[in-house]
Amino acid sequence: MSQSKSVLGKPGLLKRMHENRTGKTSQSKRYTRSKAGNTLYVTFLTAFGLFSILPLIYCIATSFKPLDELMIFPPSFFVKRPTFQNYLALPGLLSNLRVPLSRYIFNSFFVSAVTTFLYVFVSALAAFVLTKSPLKSRRGIFTVVQYALLFNTYTLAIPQYLIFSYMGIIDTYWAYILPHIATTMGVFLMKQYIEGSVPDAIMEAAKIDGANPYRIFAQIVVPMVKPCIMTLTLFGFRDVWSALPNGTIFDESLKTLPAVMTQINAGGIARSGSAMAVTVIMMIPPIIVYMVSQSNVIESMNSAGIK
Repeated sequence: MSQSKSVLGKPGLLKRMHENRTGKTSQSKRYTRSKAGNTLYVTFLTAFGLFSILPLIYCIATSFKPLDELMIFPPSFFVKRPTFQNYLALPGLLSNLRVPLSRYIFNSFFVSAVTTFLYVFVSALAAFVLTKSPLKSRRGIFTVVQYALLFNTYTLAIPQYLIFSYMGIIDTYWAYILPHIATTMGVFLMKQYIEGSVPDAIMEAAKIDGANPYRIFAQIVVPMVKPCIMTLTLFGFRDVWSALPNGTIFDESLKTLPAVMTQINAGGIARSGSAMAVTVIMMIPPIIVYMVSQSNVIESMNSAGIK
């Protein structure tokens, strides 16, 4: 009885048990790779890291290009005479909108926050049931979840539209929220992490202490799967922040910032600088979320066995 109480009442004990089980200690790891191998490894990763951020650098550079540099051919990668005109022109372009820009901003943050929270919460609950519950059909259900990963957004567009039409949620916030809550990637990743990070012994001790499944989930499972929660928060926020309604939102007052970006892009090459400026502004919130959760992303991917 006293052992089970210590499990529920001391989060530090859970952390130490998790570190002992996964082999993580405060001691630094020793690598047997030679100095030449380390140099080659770091050079290789640095080169590919720089290559991967080239689109980001080009987007930022283009947002500062004047019109004459945007019109030249072949286009130059870097800007020669940087200017803030593309950013200063945004208020004038957005002032002609029928709906105020503040409404688009509110819709984006509201939909992203609510959808991300529900996405992580539902994924964690479903993964907990599929991993630690005595449900006999959980393997079959998880097989269905794995097969659902094969379908992309374009394949599900028409069935989703028909379902939303029958439910009467077209032109509502639910058209943004519901498709992302049912994303199977979150359930798959969370299940793999729970299997490798939450031992059955801790749960059995909590059951002996009289804890119900809800208390076990809230006080034991959630603290131990925090890295995976942060990873799903990053993935969910990134996907929802840049999502377009795909023919389910027609009311202009319900549209988000990506809809504004598409309207600016429709202006042609003369507005490509302003379009890049909007793109840079749109990238800031996902980058902030990534900077907060990057260490947890690496840990959860390693624990879930995803390479």
